[in-house]
Amino acid sequence: MWRLLHRHGWSWQSPARRALERDEHAVELWERDVWPQVEGPRRCPMPGSPSRTRPGSR
Repeated sequence: MWRLLHRHGWSWQSPARRALERDEHAVELWERDVWPQVEGPRRCPMPGSPSRTRPGSR
């Protein structure tokens, strides 16, 4: 990605500091209440092959 940006004369940038308008309490509530629903449950391990291309072979 860096090469593509550099080829077009762009640079990768990141914010120097957090926004002054950021509401830390609202962010904390969102992380606790909404994010677990967005993230979803983790996959439970299933027996079988670890290979994605040959699911039932052993």
